[in-house]
Amino acid sequence: MSAAERGRVRVETGTKRVRAYLAGELVVDTTRPVLVWEKPYYPTYYFPAEDVRADLAPTGEVKRSPSRGNGELLDVKTGSASAAGAGLRYPDSPLEALRDLVRLDWDAMDEWFEEDEPVYVHPRDPYTRVDALPSSRHIRVEVGGVEVANSHRPVILFETGLPARYYLPMTDVRLDLLRPTDLRTSCPYKGTAEYWSVVVGEQTHENVVWGYRNPLPESRQVTGLVAFYNEKVDTYVDGVLEERPRTHFA
Repeated sequence: MSAAERGRVRVETGTKRVRAYLAGELVVDTTRPVLVWEKPYYPTYYFPAEDVRADLAPTGEVKRSPSRGNGELLDVKTGSASAAGAGLRYPDSPLEALRDLVRLDWDAMDEWFEEDEPVYVHPRDPYTRVDALPSSRHIRVEVGGVEVANSHRPVILFETGLPARYYLPMTDVRLDLLRPTDLRTSCPYKGTAEYWSVVVGEQTHENVVWGYRNPLPESRQVTGLVAFYNEKVDTYVDGVLEERPRTHFA
């Protein structure tokens, strides 16, 4: 495993087989994907050019990055479909490890696989771990000074880089105060979440509750449970009010 760094960009070669499809046709198939941390929260896949099966046509446009240099935008074309500007390469990058690689826009592809398992949203970070542990801690949640949840049977989800999340049985939550919303978010480790707002008096606290009805296998212990953004509500753990964490969800 090799690594290179420039500024905040980390580059690391992986060993999973990774494939992407566009309109049902194979775009890339590799067992040597390269993980590039363009952002601190999760990596992006880059691929050896020889492992890209689709045709790549330069658009003539350039995308500039302070750390990666000037990137050449590429149209990605298969036999029956094309994705405009969905490819990117940095042939003269100051990061030598990127020069012979191709980046594919995640959202432009129809399907992604790590080995034979579908992957959603972005590649899984090899340094992120998700542990969902049953607990007997007493969790009490107040919203706007009103108790909304009270449980002695939480499942606490510990995810690298995030505060502990307290998932509670819905029967321990004031469901009469919850209102379903249209918001849906996806996570490569947990799956697709649905959201609720909490209505206390005349005030609506938007999308502060979420849950996974059909989580991915590694998070199956939170099936049917709900969690509150502890950045936005008052959470008491064993009778002690927790300080609200500061995250990008606050």
